[in-house]
Amino acid sequence: MTIFLNKDSKVIVQGITGGEASKHTARMLAAGTQVVGGVNARKAGTTVLHTDKDGNPVELPVYGTVAEAIEQTGADVSIAFVPPAYTKDAVVEAIDAEIPLLVIITEGVPVQDSAEFWAYAKEKSGTTRIIGPNCPGIISPGESLVGITPANITGKGPIGLVSKSGTLTYQMMYELRDLGFSTAIGIGGDPIIGTTHIDALAAFEADPETKAIVMIGEIGGDAEERAADFIKANVTKPVVGYVAGFTAPEGKTMGHAGAIVSGSAGTAQAKKEALEAAGVKVGKTPSETATLLREVYAAL
Repeated sequence: MTIFLNKDSKVIVQGITGGEASKHTARMLAAGTQVVGGVNARKAGTTVLHTDKDGNPVELPVYGTVAEAIEQTGADVSIAFVPPAYTKDAVVEAIDAEIPLLVIITEGVPVQDSAEFWAYAKEKSGTTRIIGPNCPGIISPGESLVGITPANITGKGPIGLVSKSGTLTYQMMYELRDLGFSTAIGIGGDPIIGTTHIDALAAFEADPETKAIVMIGEIGGDAEERAADFIKANVTKPVVGYVAGFTAPEGKTMGHAGAIVSGSAGTAQAKKEALEAAGVKVGKTPSETATLLREVYAAL
């Protein structure tokens, strides 16, 4: 099984006519994703041409609104490739249309905008699950890709992966390609995001086909510490972890907007200790983390 996404998911692309959206729409189709259309109010009524995974031509309709796209295609997933200044409007539109899953790839979304659209989603009773912003999206290998993750670096398997970092998501998928993944989800590293480590951990715990979990965090904030508390109380499957930022200079903001260390809180060492106290084995490098995962999986 998978979490949040499967081969039957029908996907629309908000901003489908843009350069990045066009490139990644092609890659999603090549990965087998059921992309059924796109949204661009200025180009409603037109179509865009692509090819599917078998090389057959695909003509995707462009709609004026997310609601119209859902009505016409039955879409249940949207991915937003929208410039930062317009991302909040695009997200609110998707929430109003009650799309079940929305993946926001855009980097540089103002934190206030993220706070506002996340609060708006909660007001709407949480009908729409948001992944991102500033994330690589989600992939269930061999079934569907909604995002920018390379689809050819791993296959289907028993490992679940949740990560703040995009590139470390890809590296871990490659490191453990011999085992494969049920779902890999990049949640993004901004201070305010939709789906969290805890959300993904809960879903992997409930998924009978996921046998072990890899969790990748990074310096800044307390998301990993809160995830450690959740693991201790609720997760029975083995979890291994990696925290990026052990070599980060003290007092310097690194990488993602969320990677801000305050005193001793938010350091890689503090996060490592919290996770280990919850029974999570934590590697000092991605490769060491992959080795630890293989060891715990072999012992199952």
